[in-house]
Order: sequence, then C-alpha cells, then structure tokens
Amino acid sequence: MKVSFHTLGCKVNFAETSTMAREFPEADVDTIVVNTCSVTAAADKKCRNLIARLHRKNPEARIIVTGCYAQRDSEAVAALPGVSEVLLRDFSRFCPAYSVGDRTRSFLKVQDGCDYRCSYCTISSARGPSRNGSIAELVTQAQEIAAQGVKEIVLTGVNTGDFGRTTSEKFIDLLRALDGVEGIERYRISSIEPNLLTDEIIDFCAASRKFQPHFHIPLQSGCDRILGLMRRRYTTAKFADRIAKVREKMPDTFFGIDVIVGFPGETEDDFEQTYRFLSVLRPAQLHVFPYSVRPGTPAAEMAGKVSPKIAAVRAKKLATLSSELYEEFVSRFVDDDDRALWEGGRPRWHDFPI
Repeated sequence: MKVSFHTLGCKVNFAETSTMAREFPEADVDTIVVNTCSVTAAADKKCRNLIARLHRKNPEARIIVTGCYAQRDSEAVAALPGVSEVLLRDFSRFCPAYSVGDRTRSFLKVQDGCDYRCSYCTISSARGPSRNGSIAELVTQAQEIAAQGVKEIVLTGVNTGDFGRTTSEKFIDLLRALDGVEGIERYRISSIEPNLLTDEIIDFCAASRKFQPHFHIPLQSGCDRILGLMRRRYTTAKFADRIAKVREKMPDTFFGIDVIVGFPGETEDDFEQTYRFLSVLRPAQLHVFPYSVRPGTPAAEMAGKVSPKIAAVRAKKLATLSSELYEEFVSRFVDDDDRALWEGGRPRWHDFPI
C-alpha cells in the first residue's frame, strides 16, 4: 500500500510533514496525508481544492488531513468528500520536526505557536501558545541532519525569535550552540519579528562564519496608524532601526519583508506611506499579501473595509516595486564569486565553487 504526503503553507509545515513521513506507520490501504495552511481565505480554498482533486483521482484512498486549516475548522474539514480522519495538534507540548531528503537545505523547527494575537491573525487558535524544544534537543537534531550530508539549516518557527518560553532558555544561546555543530556550514533565521531581532543576535550573526546575512522579517505596514490597528509590537522607526543595525554589521544582507495591503481602514495616504517607507528602506524582496478576512479576529469586525479591487491595485504596485528592488540587489553581485548550495538544475558555469 502507498502513503503520499502533500504540504501547503510555511516552512514549519514542510518540517512537520517530513517528520510525519519518516514516522508514519505502515498503511493497510492507500493513504494520503494533507498538511494544510490557513493563513488566508485563499489558503483555505487551496486546501479544499487539493483535497477534492486528490479524492477524484484516488476515490478509494484514505485521506487524512492535519495542519492549521484542520485545526481551525475541523468540522468543516471532516465533512469534505473523501476525508477519513482529521488529526489535531496537542498544544500542551512541543513536537520536534525537521525536513530532510526533499531539497538541499533542511528546515529545523525550533519554536511553535504564538502569544502575540495580532488583530488579523488566527495563528493562536491554529497553532496554540508559544512553545519550543530545548537547546540540547535541537542540537541533537542538527547533528542528525548533518549526519545525512545536509550542509544548510533554516531555523523555522511561527515566531522564531520567541524561542525559550517553555524552557527558560535564550534564542541567542540556541544560535551559539548550533554554531558549534560539525558538518553544518550555513544557517538562516526565518521569520523573526523586528522587536525580537536584538543587537546581541545581530552582532553574533555578523561574527559567525555560518549564520548567513539573510533575514526574513514581517513588516505588514509602513504606516504607524495601521500598525497600531494591527496590534503589532513596533513602529516604523523601530523597524528601520533594526534594518540599519543589520546593514551596519552586514552591508550585503538580503532582506525579505512581508507586507499586507488593504487592511481595514487603510486609506490611500496610508498605503502611500507604506510605499514610500519601503522605497527608502530598499529591502531585497517583498512578500505582498492582500488582507484576508479571518472570522473571529478583531480585524474582521473593524470598519473601513477596503474593496478587493483596490487591494489588488495596491498589491500590484508593491509587486512591481519588489521586482525593482530584487533586480537592484542581485545586480550588485554580478561577476562576483562566492560559495553556493544548488537547490536544483545545472550550474550555468562549471568552475563556480560549491
């Protein structure tokens, strides 16, 4: 009998699916496991469409659904045609996970859940409270990854920098411990909140030979009024300060930044503030999302709804800016030699050091 796995959503989901695949028991019927995402209404729809398509192609297979959409709306997921079982998370403990075998890099989950409760977000209900594994456990997992020949690890989490809630340890101490794992040559920190990107972390990454000058940082809005409505824990001035601090220590840093457009109450002037802020900040890439209403969140009840057409226009404008920023960033490294890990395909030149 065959068991297949399908993953939607973030790096944490990929780490968890890979772990499930390694540990999944033998099946007595063809089985399909779908690890779902629920960050937006579009993500929910994508999950439903995937499950429907898998059921049409494999009508006799047992479909098991897990992940954020299953957690947030288990009854609706269980009622979907073809779904045999819904697996829910245990919020009382941290479930370790890492990915291997499907790509050059490994995603190592160091933290799960979130206590921030931003006004637009359902993560607290889908993922539960902030929790983490211990430094000793995570070092052991990194050593297991290294033993399989993997050279790069991406540290993942729902709120990665919030590591330590359940073990009273510090994120910076985790970084120091991982830096000493033999066999791993590169680390990246994924999705760290700007208020948790401390001087100590920046200084350490700048001094380390393994931690890469690459940061994925959520901004969500370049307008302080909208940041307040979102219940974010920083201002644009604080965000700009963190970027400047990183660039002072690591001038060639790649910054990927998340932005939401069309949040309730966002006026044209608010959006233009965001556009100008990003134009001055000059990150390397923008991840742009039109605001999605999530039932049960404070933002869902806010006045001043922005029409989808206006949100789409704003998203397109930022997407165009993102393309310009990316081309500007990569053009700085034309004709430079450096070391790289190839994700796939064939190198364009054979003397490139890898």
